[in-house]
Amino acid sequence: MTDDLHGRVEPDRAAPLHTAPRGPDYRPRHVAIIMDGNGRWALRRGLPRTVGHCAGVEALRGVVKAAPDLGIKILTCYAFSTENWKRPKDEVDTLMSLLLEYCRLEAENLHRNGVRINAIGRIHELPPAQQQEIARAVALTRGNDRLILNLAVNYGGQAELVDAFRSLAAEVQSGRLAPEAIDAEVVRRHLYTADLPDPDLIIRTAGEMRLSNFLLWQSAYAEIWVTDVYWPDFTREHLEQALRDYARRERRFGAL
Repeated sequence: MTDDLHGRVEPDRAAPLHTAPRGPDYRPRHVAIIMDGNGRWALRRGLPRTVGHCAGVEALRGVVKAAPDLGIKILTCYAFSTENWKRPKDEVDTLMSLLLEYCRLEAENLHRNGVRINAIGRIHELPPAQQQEIARAVALTRGNDRLILNLAVNYGGQAELVDAFRSLAAEVQSGRLAPEAIDAEVVRRHLYTADLPDPDLIIRTAGEMRLSNFLLWQSAYAEIWVTDVYWPDFTREHLEQALRDYARRERRFGAL
Protein backbone atom coordinates (compact mmCIF):
# COMPACT_ATOMS: atom_id res chain seq x y z
CA MET A 1 0.00 0.00 0.00
CA THR A 2 1.33 3.46 -0.85
CA ASP A 3 1.67 6.47 1.39
CA ASP A 4 -1.44 8.58 0.61
CA LEU A 5 0.54 11.72 -0.21
CA HIS A 6 4.05 10.86 -1.25
CA GLY A 7 3.78 7.45 -2.89
CA ARG A 8 7.07 6.47 -1.25
CA VAL A 9 6.11 2.95 -0.19
CA GLU A 10 6.43 0.12 -2.67
CA PRO A 11 3.03 -0.92 -4.05
CA ASP A 12 1.49 -4.29 -3.43
CA ARG A 13 2.33 -6.03 -6.70
CA ALA A 14 -0.63 -8.39 -6.32
CA ALA A 15 -3.18 -5.64 -5.74
CA PRO A 16 -5.46 -4.94 -8.71
CA LEU A 17 -5.43 -1.44 -10.11
CA HIS A 18 -8.98 -0.82 -8.92
CA THR A 19 -8.68 -1.95 -5.30
CA ALA A 20 -11.68 0.12 -4.24
CA PRO A 21 -13.85 0.84 -7.27
CA ARG A 22 -16.61 3.38 -6.71
CA GLY A 23 -18.31 3.31 -10.07
CA PRO A 24 -17.14 4.11 -13.61
CA ASP A 25 -14.95 7.03 -12.56
CA TYR A 26 -12.55 5.16 -10.26
CA ARG A 27 -9.83 5.72 -12.82
CA PRO A 28 -8.87 9.30 -13.63
CA ARG A 29 -9.85 10.40 -17.10
CA HIS A 30 -7.38 13.29 -17.12
CA VAL A 31 -3.94 12.96 -15.54
CA ALA A 32 -1.53 15.90 -15.41
CA ILE A 33 2.16 15.45 -14.66
CA ILE A 34 4.78 17.87 -13.38
CA MET A 35 7.84 16.15 -14.83
CA ASP A 36 10.42 17.28 -12.29
CA GLY A 37 13.94 16.15 -11.40
CA ASN A 38 15.72 15.78 -14.74
CA GLY A 39 18.64 18.00 -13.71
CA ARG A 40 19.06 16.42 -10.29
CA TRP A 41 18.90 12.96 -11.84
CA ALA A 42 21.85 13.89 -14.08
CA LEU A 43 23.90 15.68 -11.40
CA ARG A 44 23.66 12.68 -9.08
CA ARG A 45 25.31 10.67 -11.85
CA GLY A 46 28.01 13.25 -12.48
CA LEU A 47 26.43 14.22 -15.79
CA PRO A 48 25.39 17.59 -17.25
CA ARG A 49 21.81 18.63 -16.51
CA THR A 50 21.07 18.49 -20.22
CA VAL A 51 21.58 14.72 -20.20
CA GLY A 52 18.80 14.49 -17.65
CA HIS A 53 16.41 16.27 -19.98
CA CYS A 54 17.23 13.77 -22.74
CA ALA A 55 16.51 10.92 -20.32
CA GLY A 56 13.26 12.65 -19.38
CA VAL A 57 12.06 12.41 -22.99
CA GLU A 58 12.49 8.63 -22.81
CA ALA A 59 10.38 8.55 -19.65
CA LEU A 60 7.70 10.56 -21.42
CA ARG A 61 7.63 8.04 -24.27
CA GLY A 62 7.02 5.22 -21.81
CA VAL A 63 4.23 7.00 -19.97
CA VAL A 64 2.48 8.03 -23.19
CA LYS A 65 2.59 4.43 -24.35
CA ALA A 66 1.17 3.12 -21.07
CA ALA A 67 -1.56 5.74 -20.52
CA PRO A 68 -4.27 4.45 -22.92
CA ASP A 69 -3.94 0.90 -21.62
CA LEU A 70 -4.59 2.23 -18.10
CA GLY A 71 -7.79 4.02 -19.08
CA ILE A 72 -6.32 7.52 -19.23
CA LYS A 73 -7.88 9.62 -21.98
CA ILE A 74 -6.01 12.90 -21.46
CA LEU A 75 -2.40 13.31 -20.37
CA THR A 76 -1.17 16.85 -19.73
CA CYS A 77 2.59 17.12 -19.30
CA TYR A 78 4.41 20.21 -18.04
CA ALA A 79 7.19 20.40 -20.61
CA PHE A 80 8.46 23.99 -20.35
CA SER A 81 7.26 26.77 -18.06
CA THR A 82 7.22 30.52 -18.58
CA GLU A 83 9.84 30.68 -15.81
CA ASN A 84 12.19 28.19 -17.50
CA TRP A 85 13.53 30.94 -19.76
CA LYS A 86 15.51 32.12 -16.71
CA ARG A 87 17.69 28.99 -16.81
CA PRO A 88 21.19 28.97 -18.37
CA LYS A 89 21.15 29.44 -22.14
CA ASP A 90 22.61 26.02 -22.92
CA GLU A 91 19.88 24.33 -20.88
CA VAL A 92 17.13 26.38 -22.53
CA ASP A 93 18.60 25.60 -25.96
CA THR A 94 18.61 21.89 -25.12
CA LEU A 95 14.99 21.99 -23.99
CA MET A 96 13.97 23.80 -27.17
CA SER A 97 15.91 21.29 -29.29
CA LEU A 98 14.27 18.37 -27.50
CA LEU A 99 10.84 19.88 -28.08
CA LEU A 100 11.62 20.26 -31.77
CA GLU A 101 13.00 16.73 -32.02
CA TYR A 102 10.09 15.22 -30.12
CA CYS A 103 7.51 16.81 -32.40
CA ARG A 104 9.44 15.86 -35.53
CA LEU A 105 10.26 12.27 -34.62
CA GLU A 106 7.29 11.26 -32.49
CA ALA A 107 4.36 12.78 -34.38
CA GLU A 108 4.12 10.00 -36.98
CA ASN A 109 4.40 7.26 -34.37
CA LEU A 110 1.85 8.90 -32.09
CA HIS A 111 -0.46 9.36 -35.07
CA ARG A 112 -0.26 5.64 -35.91
CA ASN A 113 -1.16 4.84 -32.31
CA GLY A 114 -4.20 7.08 -32.20
CA VAL A 115 -2.71 9.85 -30.05
CA ARG A 116 -3.82 13.43 -30.58
CA ILE A 117 -1.20 16.06 -29.82
CA ASN A 118 -2.33 19.33 -28.29
CA ALA A 119 -0.32 22.23 -26.88
CA ILE A 120 -1.20 24.90 -24.32
CA GLY A 121 0.73 27.98 -23.31
CA ARG A 122 2.06 31.06 -25.04
CA ILE A 123 3.06 29.07 -28.09
CA HIS A 124 3.37 32.25 -30.16
CA GLU A 125 6.41 33.27 -28.07
CA LEU A 126 8.40 30.14 -28.99
CA PRO A 127 11.04 30.22 -31.76
CA PRO A 128 9.48 29.87 -35.24
CA ALA A 129 10.81 26.34 -35.85
CA GLN A 130 9.22 25.06 -32.65
CA GLN A 131 5.94 26.80 -33.46
CA GLN A 132 5.89 25.20 -36.89
CA GLU A 133 6.61 21.67 -35.66
CA ILE A 134 4.00 21.92 -32.94
CA ALA A 135 1.44 23.15 -35.48
CA ARG A 136 2.35 20.31 -37.85
CA ALA A 137 2.03 17.66 -35.13
CA VAL A 138 -1.29 19.10 -33.97
CA ALA A 139 -2.67 19.15 -37.52
CA LEU A 140 -1.45 15.63 -38.31
CA THR A 141 -3.03 14.05 -35.23
CA ARG A 142 -6.16 16.19 -34.95
CA GLY A 143 -8.59 13.34 -35.72
CA ASN A 144 -7.22 10.84 -33.19
CA ASP A 145 -9.10 9.92 -30.04
CA ARG A 146 -7.25 7.12 -28.24
CA LEU A 147 -5.33 9.60 -26.08
CA ILE A 148 -4.91 13.38 -25.98
CA LEU A 149 -1.32 14.28 -25.23
CA ASN A 150 -1.54 17.85 -24.02
CA LEU A 151 1.90 19.48 -23.90
CA ALA A 152 2.20 22.52 -21.64
CA VAL A 153 4.90 24.54 -23.39
CA ASN A 154 5.90 28.08 -22.40
CA TYR A 155 3.04 27.59 -19.98
CA GLY A 156 2.34 29.29 -16.67
CA GLY A 157 -0.86 29.18 -14.67
CA GLN A 158 -0.66 32.87 -13.83
CA ALA A 159 0.03 33.79 -17.46
CA GLU A 160 -2.97 31.71 -18.49
CA LEU A 161 -5.22 33.61 -16.07
CA VAL A 162 -3.81 36.96 -17.22
CA ASP A 163 -4.57 36.02 -20.84
CA ALA A 164 -8.07 34.90 -19.88
CA PHE A 165 -8.79 38.11 -17.98
CA ARG A 166 -7.48 40.23 -20.85
CA SER A 167 -9.82 38.41 -23.21
CA LEU A 168 -12.73 38.89 -20.82
CA ALA A 169 -11.89 42.59 -20.42
CA ALA A 170 -11.86 43.04 -24.19
CA GLU A 171 -15.30 41.44 -24.47
CA VAL A 172 -16.68 43.65 -21.72
CA GLN A 173 -15.15 46.76 -23.29
CA SER A 174 -16.68 45.92 -26.66
CA GLY A 175 -20.10 45.37 -25.12
CA ARG A 176 -20.20 41.68 -26.03
CA LEU A 177 -20.13 40.59 -22.36
CA ALA A 178 -21.79 42.11 -19.31
CA PRO A 179 -19.57 42.16 -16.19
CA GLU A 180 -22.33 40.57 -14.11
CA ALA A 181 -22.45 37.65 -16.54
CA ILE A 182 -18.89 36.60 -15.65
CA ASP A 183 -18.90 33.47 -13.52
CA ALA A 184 -16.58 30.48 -13.12
CA GLU A 185 -17.90 28.82 -16.28
CA VAL A 186 -17.30 31.96 -18.36
CA VAL A 187 -13.74 32.19 -17.05
CA ARG A 188 -13.18 28.51 -17.81
CA ARG A 189 -14.19 29.04 -21.43
CA HIS A 190 -11.37 31.60 -21.78
CA LEU A 191 -8.62 29.30 -20.48
CA TYR A 192 -6.14 27.45 -22.70
CA THR A 193 -7.90 24.22 -21.63
CA ALA A 194 -11.42 25.38 -22.50
CA ASP A 195 -12.12 22.24 -24.54
CA LEU A 196 -10.75 19.83 -21.92
CA PRO A 197 -12.09 18.61 -18.57
CA ASP A 198 -10.12 19.59 -15.49
CA PRO A 199 -7.46 17.09 -14.35
CA ASP A 200 -8.62 14.43 -11.92
CA LEU A 201 -5.10 13.61 -10.77
CA ILE A 202 -1.89 15.64 -10.71
CA ILE A 203 1.35 13.69 -10.37
CA ARG A 204 4.56 15.40 -9.33
CA THR A 205 7.92 13.67 -9.42
CA ALA A 206 11.12 14.47 -7.49
CA GLY A 207 9.38 15.08 -4.17
CA GLU A 208 8.65 18.80 -4.30
CA MET A 209 5.39 19.76 -2.57
CA ARG A 210 4.10 22.56 -4.79
CA LEU A 211 2.19 23.15 -8.03
CA SER A 212 4.87 25.41 -9.53
CA ASN A 213 2.40 27.60 -11.42
CA PHE A 214 0.78 24.60 -13.11
CA LEU A 215 -2.95 24.50 -13.92
CA LEU A 216 -3.79 26.83 -11.03
CA TRP A 217 -7.46 27.23 -11.94
CA GLN A 218 -8.01 23.69 -13.20
CA SER A 219 -6.46 21.96 -10.18
CA ALA A 220 -9.02 23.32 -7.68
CA TYR A 221 -10.32 19.83 -6.89
CA ALA A 222 -7.67 17.63 -8.42
CA GLU A 223 -6.16 14.84 -6.35
CA ILE A 224 -2.39 15.26 -5.93
CA TRP A 225 0.15 12.43 -5.77
CA VAL A 226 3.85 13.13 -5.16
CA THR A 227 6.74 10.72 -5.48
CA ASP A 228 10.43 11.13 -4.66
CA VAL A 229 11.31 9.38 -7.94
CA TYR A 230 13.04 11.67 -10.44
CA TRP A 231 11.23 11.96 -13.75
CA PRO A 232 13.78 10.02 -15.86
CA ASP A 233 13.20 7.01 -13.56
CA PHE A 234 9.40 7.27 -13.68
CA THR A 235 7.89 4.18 -15.32
CA ARG A 236 4.55 2.54 -16.02
CA GLU A 237 4.85 0.86 -12.63
CA HIS A 238 4.95 4.24 -10.87
CA LEU A 239 1.98 5.43 -12.92
CA GLU A 240 0.03 2.34 -11.88
CA GLN A 241 0.99 3.03 -8.28
CA ALA A 242 -0.46 6.54 -8.54
CA LEU A 243 -3.67 5.19 -10.07
CA ARG A 244 -4.02 2.61 -7.33
CA ASP A 245 -3.77 5.34 -4.72
CA TYR A 246 -6.26 7.50 -6.60
CA ALA A 247 -8.75 4.62 -6.64
CA ARG A 248 -8.70 4.49 -2.83
CA ARG A 249 -9.53 8.17 -2.39
CA GLU A 250 -12.97 9.66 -1.94
CA ARG A 251 -13.57 12.78 -4.00
CA ARG A 252 -16.25 15.02 -2.47
CA PHE A 253 -15.71 18.33 -4.34
CA GLY A 254 -16.56 20.31 -1.21
CA ALA A 255 -19.63 18.23 -0.34
CA LEU A 256 -20.03 15.66 2.44
